[in-house]
Amino acid sequence: MMINQSKQQNFQKLQALLNELPWYVEEYINHKLRKLSTASLLNYCHDYKIFFNWMIHEQLWTGNMKDIPLERLEKLTVLEVEGFLNFLHYQLQNKELTVNRKLSALKSLFNYLQNIAETKDLKPYIQRNVMAKIEFNDIKESMETKANKMEGKILLGDEYERFRLFVAQEYGELHKNNKKVYNFYQLNKERDTAIISLILGSGLRLSELVGLDLEDIDFSKYTARVIRKGNKEQYVFFSQTAMDDLKEYLAVRESKYQIDKSIKALFVAAPMGPKGKTRRLTARSVEKLVEKYAKAFGKPSLSVHKLRHSFATRYHAEINDVPKLRRQLGHSSIQTTMIYTHIKNDDLKIAVDKMDMPKEFTE
Repeated sequence: MMINQSKQQNFQKLQALLNELPWYVEEYINHKLRKLSTASLLNYCHDYKIFFNWMIHEQLWTGNMKDIPLERLEKLTVLEVEGFLNFLHYQLQNKELTVNRKLSALKSLFNYLQNIAETKDLKPYIQRNVMAKIEFNDIKESMETKANKMEGKILLGDEYERFRLFVAQEYGELHKNNKKVYNFYQLNKERDTAIISLILGSGLRLSELVGLDLEDIDFSKYTARVIRKGNKEQYVFFSQTAMDDLKEYLAVRESKYQIDKSIKALFVAAPMGPKGKTRRLTARSVEKLVEKYAKAFGKPSLSVHKLRHSFATRYHAEINDVPKLRRQLGHSSIQTTMIYTHIKNDDLKIAVDKMDMPKEFTE
């Protein structure tokens, strides 16, 4: 009810604002009403009002804002528009992201006037679109910013092992009163634990994981043969824990999934329906199972990719060898790998702090 009330209020504010703006803005907003929220369109109109007021202040139009004609927009120069963007940045002190948002609103309006709207004789409202010539600010996030964003969304410290144990045991306990969910979990728990454990113990990509065949696992060398980006074959190491979980899954794989000997896929899905066949587990299925466990664990932001990040963060904290980590993850550029050097790891800090403590405090 409150949501509908808020929409209604925004719609009323939108109508009041449109009364101050030129007729073609109202036409554009009506065109967008089905696609965008009233709150977004209200922001667009506020941006247009700032732009048209700036035009009047700079004497690019003398008269009312409501009367600014299409012909005047058509004759705006690149220098004039860049003057407006400088005004936003230096006088209104808008951040680059905000300037980009306001420019995006103007680009959308001008695109409508040139490419969508048409007169009675089927001509565009404007022939020349100056906004199409203006580029957005190039905003590059620093490594620290990217790392800070990632930190809250990955497993750190003891969460790493806690999540694995949650998938292996606790999820079942949590749902033991729901027969359908519990039985499905019991069928797949070894497989699901092996999947989570393998990502956390190797940093494999989703496509690499689902593409694995039985013959790709080398049980003596603890490696998995994968086809990486660029169609390159590589042997990727994985942990002892991942190997143990993998062996537990393989011990029940044939009996639980009624597998035909011809099926080479490492991770499989149970047959569906009376005539269903066992098949290779799809990437979407793996995404869904990770989402399911992550939500129940209380960390819904976790995804397959975030588990890969979790592995990389732990690897860097314990081994601190960026070239080796780059090879393990299959990154083409070392710059991509460098982000993990910026993620704070409390475990590492505690270990370093302990080095400085008197011996009696660490025993």
